[in-house]
Amino acid sequence: MTDLVTLAELGGPLAAIGGAAYARHAHPAAYWSTVGLPLSVARLLASYSSTMHACGLTVEPSRWRALAVRATTRREIRPVPPRRGVIRPNSTGLRVRLRLAPGQEPADVAASAERLRHAWGVHAVYVRDVKPGVVELWLVGYDVLRNVRMPRRVDGGLLRVPVALREDATAFVRDYRAVPHELVLGATLSGKSMYLRHLVAGLAAQPVALVGIDCKRGVELAPFAPRLSALATDPDEAAELLPVLVKEMEDRYDLIKARQGIAPGTPDEEITSDIWGLPDSERPVPIVLFVDEVAELFLVATRKDEERRDEMVTQLIRLAQLGRAAGIYLEVCGQRFGAELGKGATMLRAQLTGRVCHRVNDEASAKMALGDIAPEAVDAACSIAPQLPGLAIVGDTSGGWSRIRTPYLSLADAAATCRESAHLTPDVPALTPFRPDVPPVPVEASGTATVPRPVTE
Repeated sequence: MTDLVTLAELGGPLAAIGGAAYARHAHPAAYWSTVGLPLSVARLLASYSSTMHACGLTVEPSRWRALAVRATTRREIRPVPPRRGVIRPNSTGLRVRLRLAPGQEPADVAASAERLRHAWGVHAVYVRDVKPGVVELWLVGYDVLRNVRMPRRVDGGLLRVPVALREDATAFVRDYRAVPHELVLGATLSGKSMYLRHLVAGLAAQPVALVGIDCKRGVELAPFAPRLSALATDPDEAAELLPVLVKEMEDRYDLIKARQGIAPGTPDEEITSDIWGLPDSERPVPIVLFVDEVAELFLVATRKDEERRDEMVTQLIRLAQLGRAAGIYLEVCGQRFGAELGKGATMLRAQLTGRVCHRVNDEASAKMALGDIAPEAVDAACSIAPQLPGLAIVGDTSGGWSRIRTPYLSLADAAATCRESAHLTPDVPALTPFRPDVPPVPVEASGTATVPRPVTE
């Protein structure tokens, strides 16, 4: 009887432990809010001073503080950790600000991020520089990239699209004004197409002209035809479309130059070097060019194809070099990108500031995308598992990089967004000949319609 009572008493705690273990694996967000957050806060408060001392983040107290301690107490004078601010929890982790002691720098705290992660029992610790002498620790409680949930509030705007979630639980926003051109690489089923869908769906509701070059007969971009201002589905059509875009860019430069040639007494704010300084009534709409499977534009079979290839690559490079001021932005996508594609490949890559590398089939493609940013980024891209579609390494030529993952968006939903936004397609006369034909959407039969009887043998 005593044994039965003991087992009954232990049953409740064991069930709670088992439930917590299951929730941690199956529902990490719920586990963090109920169990993980209180435990991590308790660990942080209880071990803050000792953890900072073990990480080498403490300094000797000032002379006045040492004198005050000796005068008021008899305890030993110990090194002082950075002064901690208020702990601010959220749905994915918590944040706390630290005021660095004299002689410390943010790099000292960043070097100890892995130690702090283990000491406080969280998934990751990130360090952000707030202002001189103050850093902010972002503690992420669980792997937010395993089940992506975008933040509810994201700062959007013209040519700004929240497209993925970073590993620090913040949104990755594709900002064409800040990073005009981008290279997106990824093997089959790596999530590259999902990334492209989010970009098109996000830009569909904005006053932007969308242009597509999809040499896979349009299988990737044709579903978005109602919102596209132009679409080329093979290299021959691309060879006709690219010169038109270059001519449109030159016309916009003529417009900017005409605006600059005004009276000497004109205020400085009316003199501009790009379309964004023009008055709203004169400013042409921005154009975003999506190039899917860029390698198809480089591949040649005959000498005639080689001449056409050289012309198209030259026009792409001109758009990448000069298009930003004219409001023309490039999103170049492909499974493979390397110097062996031919003349102009490396020069084109040099003009693409943003880099997104999904899982690739060879290290050379990862080096082509991220090798000039950081060697660690190349290693991270090569270690992406096939079981994590949508996971990618994103960076730019400033040297920073991080992991992101795109949430799932079905092709049907993205195409429906483009159909609903078809009336927002701007009128660009130069692109009218390349406007794709949109077949009418079939009307669903009503419930009262007569259904024909099946034909039998």
